[in-house]
Amino acid sequence: MNQNINRQQVERVAHLSRLDLTEKELELFSGQLAAVVEYIQKLNELKTNGVEPLAHCLPVHNVFRNDAVKPSLATEDALANAPDRTDDFFKVPRILDDSSGA
Repeated sequence: MNQNINRQQVERVAHLSRLDLTEKELELFSGQLAAVVEYIQKLNELKTNGVEPLAHCLPVHNVFRNDAVKPSLATEDALANAPDRTDDFFKVPRILDDSSGA
């Protein structure tokens, strides 16, 4: 399957992606995308029958520990080094103004 990427296809993808590409970028990306498609076509020629799909090339296992109920940190201990607090809460500076909608 030989499918070349042409300038019109790159323009179409750029339009769908809401990208405003220059003439130079359109030419550059046309060549780069054509090279990517050509490489994928080469990969499709590989015989992969009997090869299991992998998420990692090494045997990686999650190292989750079992959940165990433990006593929580006391409020006073948690807030002992807080630079500012209000009652039993950390007080932090406002980062959003009233017009942010958050």
